[in-house]
Amino acid sequence: AQELVESGGGSVQAGGSLRLSCKASQRAFSSAYMAWFRRAPGKEREGLATITNGGLTAYAKSVKGRFTIARDNAENTISLQMNSLKPGDTAMYYCAASPQGPWDIWNEDEYTIWGQGTQVTVSS
Repeated sequence: AQELVESGGGSVQAGGSLRLSCKASQRAFSSAYMAWFRRAPGKEREGLATITNGGLTAYAKSVKGRFTIARDNAENTISLQMNSLKPGDTAMYYCAASPQGPWDIWNEDEYTIWGQGTQVTVSS
């Protein structure tokens, strides 16, 4: 069974907002770190935001101030609120979990549980 299931992607015009959700299994949700990554066509996967099981957050420079990661402990869910979206934000967005905690929070290889992704398309 899939341990991470993303939802909430879609198409939006530049300047708009979307909220992504990631429903996690108990095992995945108890991970030391969870994160959102994205992969745009022709580009490598990029780390966007992380959150620890204690609620500490970190953001990539490309999204800081526009995106907000949060966790709902009652629902075993993390979310990514995305505001002021730009065409450059167009990508497949992935939820990921690192049970033991990563040495490098932006290194995708240190996240061992992944969702299948949800597409976000931002038009100008």
